[in-house]
Amino acid sequence: MSKAIQDLMHEHEAILFALEILDKMAAQAQSGENFNARDAQQMVGFLKEFADACHHGKEEGILFPAMEAAGIPNEGGPIGVMLSEHMQGREHIRSMSKALEGAGNLSYFAQEVRAYIELLAQHIEKENQVLFPMGERVLTPEALDSLYDRFEDHEEHVIGHGRHEELHAMLADFEKKYMKS
Repeated sequence: MSKAIQDLMHEHEAILFALEILDKMAAQAQSGENFNARDAQQMVGFLKEFADACHHGKEEGILFPAMEAAGIPNEGGPIGVMLSEHMQGREHIRSMSKALEGAGNLSYFAQEVRAYIELLAQHIEKENQVLFPMGERVLTPEALDSLYDRFEDHEEHVIGHGRHEELHAMLADFEKKYMKS
């Protein structure tokens, strides 16, 4: 497997773990027990920055155009489906963020979290099992190496030097707080 696809799949693992933590936050919001709105806002910020700007930015701006150039259709094809799901995910993120404003509508927050988790879990499965292997088949090893270099540039310019690591550290902190046995 290419470094480019490994990079995206590694990010998928981090996103799926973030969704587990977010689910715990939604359960607290629903029950009203121990809910920390600041943590929830930080997690929504993580999703905006890491999952959307960084990860989806790599896919939309780098991987998908390369796959289209190699003959994978966008409209009516798998890339178009992924783009549509990215848009749906952004709507859920906006709704979660709005639900946390002011006094907060915690029931609506929990509802949007659960819809987002369902969408993203299925989305990631499709990318890992269908789209990424398709990319590995149609792109040359040289093209895949170039994608990886462009992914690194994307991270540096979109979220900034060292920010990727800071976001992973945030997840580690949340793991200690929310994923106790």
